[in-house]
Amino acid sequence: MTPSLPSGKLPKVLLAAFLEKYARPVPGVVLGARVGEDAAVLESPEGYLVVATDPVTFATREIGHYGVTINANDVTSRGATPRWFLMTLLLPERGVTEGGVEEIFRQVESACSRIGVGLVGGHTEVTPGLDRPLLIGTMIGEVAKEHLVTTAGARVGDDLLLTKGIAVEGTALLAREREAVLRARGYDDAFIEKAQGYLYHPGISVVEEALLAVREARVSAMHDPTEGGLSAGLYELSEAAGVGIEVERDRIPVLPETHRLCQEFQLNPLGLIASGALLIACHPEDSERLRSVMKGAGIPVSRIGRVVPRERGVVFLTGEGEQPLPLFERDEIVKLFEG
Repeated sequence: MTPSLPSGKLPKVLLAAFLEKYARPVPGVVLGARVGEDAAVLESPEGYLVVATDPVTFATREIGHYGVTINANDVTSRGATPRWFLMTLLLPERGVTEGGVEEIFRQVESACSRIGVGLVGGHTEVTPGLDRPLLIGTMIGEVAKEHLVTTAGARVGDDLLLTKGIAVEGTALLAREREAVLRARGYDDAFIEKAQGYLYHPGISVVEEALLAVREARVSAMHDPTEGGLSAGLYELSEAAGVGIEVERDRIPVLPETHRLCQEFQLNPLGLIASGALLIACHPEDSERLRSVMKGAGIPVSRIGRVVPRERGVVFLTGEGEQPLPLFERDEIVKLFEG
C-alpha cells in the first residue's frame, strides 16, 4: 500500500519533479512555477503582472484577513504593488450561517481596503465533506520591469536583513487556536490578547516594508518565510538563487510571546510559520541606510547574516561554532493540529 503524504507542503523533491514534468513554459511567462518562488511574473504592455495564490489552511478565525494578506505578501516580495484579489470560498454544509459568511467577506474587504486592493472575483459554494470554511486567494499586482525582484536574485556578498522577528503568524495562530488550552494552563488575559493581536500588531503583512525596501535600496532578493518558518525561507532563498547563506543565531529576533509559547508547546521557533517577517538581500553599502529608513517608519529590522558562495551551504553561526541550519520537513505548528 502506498503511504499517504504528510500534512503541510509537498516535499521539495516531489514538488520539483512535478513542476519539471507538468509546468511547461508558455509565451509571455517571465517567471513560472519554481521551488522557492512564490509568485509568477507575466508580460504586460506596461511592465509585468505578478500573480500569487495561497490557501488559508491552519486558521479558523479571521480567514479573510489571512487570505488577502498572505497573497499580498507574495506579490510585494516581487517588488510589485498589489491591485486585484480573487477569492474562492468553500463552506461546510453545517454550522455556517449567512452572517458568518458575510463576516468573512467583511474581513476580506477590510484587508483589501487597508492596502488599496479591489476584490474583483472568485467563487463561493457550500461543499460536502468540509468541517470548516476554506479560503483560497489569488492576488495580482503590477511592477515596472526594472523594479522586479525575485527570490533567485540574491548575490554573494549581499547583507541579509529580517524585518520584525519570528514567528508573527505562528504566535497569533497558537494563541487563537489554543486559547482554551492556554487559559487552562494559567495564562492571563493580557498575554493571550497580546499574542492573538500579533495578527495585526506587529502584523502578518509585509507590504509596507517590501515596497519601502525596493524604493530605498539596491535589493537583490526578497522572500517572506511562511510554512516551515524562517529556516525553510532561508533554504528556499538559497536554492532559488544558487547561493549559500551564513546566519548568526544571536541576531535572529524571536518575539517574546513567540518564545514563551514555543516553550509551552515544545516547538522550535525557527520552524514555525513566519508570515509577518520579510527576508531582504541587499547591497551591503545600502544595508545600514535601509535599516535606518525602516526603523524611522516604525518597522524593526535586523541584519541576521550574509549571502555567501553556494559551497558554504546554509549555516548557523553560534557561540559554539558553525553548524548546518536545522531544516524542518513540516511546519512546527502541524504538531498541535495532529494532537
